[in-house]
Amino acid sequence: MTRAVAHLRLADSASDEPVADAEQLLTRVGRGDERAFTAVYDLLGASVYGLARRVVRDPARAEEITQEVFIQVWQTAPRFDHTRGSAKGWVLTLAHRRAVDAVRHDQAATNRENRYDWTSGPDFDVVEETVSTTLEHEQVRRCLDGLTELQREAVNLAYYNGHTYAEVAEVLATNPATIKTRIRDGLVRLRDCMGVPA
Repeated sequence: MTRAVAHLRLADSASDEPVADAEQLLTRVGRGDERAFTAVYDLLGASVYGLARRVVRDPARAEEITQEVFIQVWQTAPRFDHTRGSAKGWVLTLAHRRAVDAVRHDQAATNRENRYDWTSGPDFDVVEETVSTTLEHEQVRRCLDGLTELQREAVNLAYYNGHTYAEVAEVLATNPATIKTRIRDGLVRLRDCMGVPA
């Protein structure tokens, strides 16, 4: 990920001189220079990731933090003041703060989950589930009663007894095409009765 800065050559509108230090690169990033930003990332990305990884331990979380840090670098580079410290120190300070914030955030989330831990209780409201299931069954029975006898018989054999179209046709001694039509028409009527969108 990291390349030697001495080998970087950034095209500037005025020149094509090699840029050798992170402070100059960060100054260019502050002016919106995308190539300088890429160079800063190449130069400091591994250090930022390594620091984040040491703080949060999780590689995926460290990658997220690294990405967030470089977004922050892009957005705040104009505030960098080389008289107050090095570019690397500034970027790593941003990384450390963000990593510590991530640990605090994750710990707070874990604490909230532990405080409201429902693992010893039911996964759902048993009463609500029972009532809901009973109402759904009643609605299905009512809608099945609204089918013609032939449709109800074909749908019951296919969906409640698990028969294929061919097996339903054989049981009812009817043409398979007729059975498909009965089942399709029955399902359309059931869908409409149940209020399920098409």
